[in-house]
Amino acid sequence: MRIALVQMDVQLGEVESNLNAICQHIETTTKAGVRLTIFPECALPGYCFDSLAEARPYAQSIPGPATERIAGSLKTSGSAAIVGMLEADGDHLYNVAVLIGPDGVIGRYRKIHLPGLGIDRFNTHGPEPFAVHEFEGLRVGMAICYDSAFPESMRCLALAGADLVALPTNFPSGAEGMIDFVCRTRAMENNVYFACCNRIGEERGFRFLGGSQIINPTGRRLAMAGESDAEILYADIDPQQARQKQIVRVPGKHVIHRMNDRRPELYSPLTLPVQPSLPDEAR
Repeated sequence: MRIALVQMDVQLGEVESNLNAICQHIETTTKAGVRLTIFPECALPGYCFDSLAEARPYAQSIPGPATERIAGSLKTSGSAAIVGMLEADGDHLYNVAVLIGPDGVIGRYRKIHLPGLGIDRFNTHGPEPFAVHEFEGLRVGMAICYDSAFPESMRCLALAGADLVALPTNFPSGAEGMIDFVCRTRAMENNVYFACCNRIGEERGFRFLGGSQIINPTGRRLAMAGESDAEILYADIDPQQARQKQIVRVPGKHVIHRMNDRRPELYSPLTLPVQPSLPDEAR
């Protein structure tokens, strides 16, 4: 399957303009034979809102007007897209990634790990476990930005059968290590394809780092964007490579299987409630 990442600038609060750009990019990628196009975190509304009240007018229901329009743009090709949005649900706002096909929403992920940055300072933590969705035989897991700093997130998706982890992001200055090291590590340690789609540009004093990349299950980059330009990355991926978890380096002498070789009976501290080491005002 051919996939694409769209590294783009996003205009804060300009939903219609951002949506137009998303649909135009889908037209470009599908003409190149792409079956799944991935966009950055909060590609529809922007990210650096200073309150729930400010952000709420730019959030949507899912399904809703934006997902319906994106589905319409996918009709001709029958392809799919993953788009970052804000979702309004009652009193709550969620940072979401939505997998959309030509017939509408296939799956939705609400961001679980929220940093003290942008609208995530005010959003609600996603309450649902990580899940895998299928499109044309490809098993897709979704996470968002800061989730990748927690290896348990990616491992849950791998255990659920993901061939590809799609990670829409807004990595800002200070998060260079995520781009340089973490994304490749998450792909390699879980033997999955990893698609990190970051944005460029600035919002309210924050500069975003670009560096979008598509990584294969060995941790090798198949494509990578620069730091400041809008780009579209393309790569052909083979789900069977992600499903072959047993790695034989020397037959009978060097064989590893990162799923079967785990020792979960010794990992119980990972499930204990967090005991903050610093008071909230100092964190």
